[in-house]
Amino acid sequence: MLNNKIHHLIIDLISKHAKELLEFFKSTSFSKAVLVSFAVTTPIILGIATNHLEIGLALCFGAIWCSPSDVSGRLKHKQIGILYSSLLVVIVSFIGGYLKDLNYFLFPILGLLTFSIAFISIYGFRASLISFSGLLALVLSFANTTNTLENYTYALLIGLGGIWYLLLSTLWFYINPKAQTEEAIIKTILLTADFIDIRKQIIGEQANRQNLQTSLINLQSELAEQHVSLREILLLSRRSSGKSNYKNRRLMVFSQLVEILETANANPVNYDKMDVFFEMHPETKKKFQNLIAELSYQLRTIAKNLNQTNEFSSNKILSDAFNSLEKDILEFKNENNFEEYERYLMLQNFLDYQKKQFEKLKKIKWLLGNPELSTEDYHDNNKLKRFIEIRDYNPKIILRNFSFRSTIFKHSLRLSVAVMLGYAIGLLFDFQNPYWIILTIIIIMRPSYGLTKTRSKDRMIGTLIGAVLATCSVFIINDPYIFGALGVLSLVIAFSMVQKNYKASATFITLSVILIYAILEPNIFQVIQFRVIDTLIGAAISYSTMRLIWPAWSIAEISDNIKDSLQANITFFKSISNFYQKKGEVPTSLKINRKEAFLQMSNLSSAFQRMAQEPESKQKHIDEIYELVVLNHSCLTSLASLSTYTQNNKTSKASKDFILIAEHIIKNLEKACAMIKDVNFNDSEINKSIFIPEPYDFPKNLITSDSILKSDNELTHKEAHLVWEQLYWLHSLSEKMLKLTFKFSR
Repeated sequence: MLNNKIHHLIIDLISKHAKELLEFFKSTSFSKAVLVSFAVTTPIILGIATNHLEIGLALCFGAIWCSPSDVSGRLKHKQIGILYSSLLVVIVSFIGGYLKDLNYFLFPILGLLTFSIAFISIYGFRASLISFSGLLALVLSFANTTNTLENYTYALLIGLGGIWYLLLSTLWFYINPKAQTEEAIIKTILLTADFIDIRKQIIGEQANRQNLQTSLINLQSELAEQHVSLREILLLSRRSSGKSNYKNRRLMVFSQLVEILETANANPVNYDKMDVFFEMHPETKKKFQNLIAELSYQLRTIAKNLNQTNEFSSNKILSDAFNSLEKDILEFKNENNFEEYERYLMLQNFLDYQKKQFEKLKKIKWLLGNPELSTEDYHDNNKLKRFIEIRDYNPKIILRNFSFRSTIFKHSLRLSVAVMLGYAIGLLFDFQNPYWIILTIIIIMRPSYGLTKTRSKDRMIGTLIGAVLATCSVFIINDPYIFGALGVLSLVIAFSMVQKNYKASATFITLSVILIYAILEPNIFQVIQFRVIDTLIGAAISYSTMRLIWPAWSIAEISDNIKDSLQANITFFKSISNFYQKKGEVPTSLKINRKEAFLQMSNLSSAFQRMAQEPESKQKHIDEIYELVVLNHSCLTSLASLSTYTQNNKTSKASKDFILIAEHIIKNLEKACAMIKDVNFNDSEINKSIFIPEPYDFPKNLITSDSILKSDNELTHKEAHLVWEQLYWLHSLSEKMLKLTFKFSR
């Protein structure tokens, strides 16, 4: 009976999570993990079969060290990244082969090499991965105990291992060229659905609205990063391969997702007024929440069935929800007098924004149905180029960053000191594998304090769990072939989890290393002991040096992030104002400025998150800084509302009031931006005097607005209501920002 229950329980668990497991096995992370494992094990197996194990190990190391630069992006960029990694590991391995014989010169040369390799990261994300490959090669050159290969031969074989991995990676790309595009789109859709979900929760009075706003800011930051990645995949590959119906459809889907985010981020209503209305009409609030929840659910359904359009949800559910709400809003209008007309306009505008989301959702479904596109549907390559951020590889960047003002410069110095210290401790106490200490250091240490602290903790916990699992395995199993199979399997899982769950990845890396050593080393328990000790020492050194040696606290840079985000919002507002005044076709510059505003807000959010993870003693004025972050986000939210409305509706001629108010808001924001440039949040004191903005006669009652009294056109009323609300809100935000920045001005 008990066995049957267990049997049914296992079947239920498998059936329940079968789809999630299938998605994981289809993911590019798992595919890359399998690819790396194949690239690693094949040379070793061939080396054993041909009695040239050392050659096989050299090729294996080359494949491992070059694999980090194989990340999502254009194929050409991947290939160049892996080639540069191969060249770097050849040079580093050649130099590293002589390090152990240098005696007194060992430590200064080790420190200089570590600094130089780490400093490559100034050229961006892919360069940081190439740098990581070089650091891996430097550290593991200490593990080279070959007796039959010359140093230059060993270094060249490592480079050949990198070329071997490059060939496999390129072949895999051509076998499944759509994999990274599909996964990136699915992730973007799911994150967008999460964003809409949080927006749904904000409707109506919420005790935790501030927490929800914080979640929105963080999620928007993640989405902005995902947009950058997907934009590179779609635009650069499209430029290299010419016009492709598949790529163009996916590009149009991405365009709709960007607009869905902007519309979801838009705030076309005053939530204080909405709270009052929903308190009196809870059934209407419930209907709006159900409507938004259905939009989010349908996006998730699309993500889960991207290439199976017959599995998409029916549009009828949303159509019925819209009809029901329209009926309720019309009844509210007919049952109330003119004094409630403003609330009617507020509800109608809010509903119109949800309709826009529905139209974009239907467009995505249509595009995923693989329709044939006409020539007019293809995007202009010249316009698309402007959305791509071109990485500058000018050598002058090295000189500009050769200063303690540069985070990467300080990180490179800090890392070189930590590596020298770690290796000295390993030699002093005669550890079995002292290079394990510095391997832990280069894996854990990051430019930011928060990430280093988190990775140190995760690495220690993961290593301890992995050591316990390995110990149990050694007690139960005594077969080298099973050790090898489990070691490779653990390696696959470790590589596939490294981006999603570092603690789990560290667990399986430890398990894999110990199981593989169990084949070669009879005293495996001593290996486990030293593995744990080395990891704990490496983690402790990483954390200590990050805290004590040239620390890079986020508070020193947060003012630049605030200034950049505010400046991007100003530029975005100017583009919206110009378009509203001139009308016509939506200019590409408006969309580029929108992208930049969202990207800078993402950078500001990330900077604040890093600051929040740092010691409390380094979080001076964190409440005021958080308020500035929220004000910037609120400003972007309001601008998104104006941008969405002006692009999707026929608008009336811009009034003189609009022009004057917009100019006054921009003037306020520019003043705040100018004051931020000179802000030093490290100061212990703030300005106690009160800033009084220039008086401005801003009408405060929409019903007295001439635009409503002089027109019987409801569309004009809706436009006046939305534009007026957003201008009033932006004016209020600009004054709050002026007052807050004045506190820190000197």
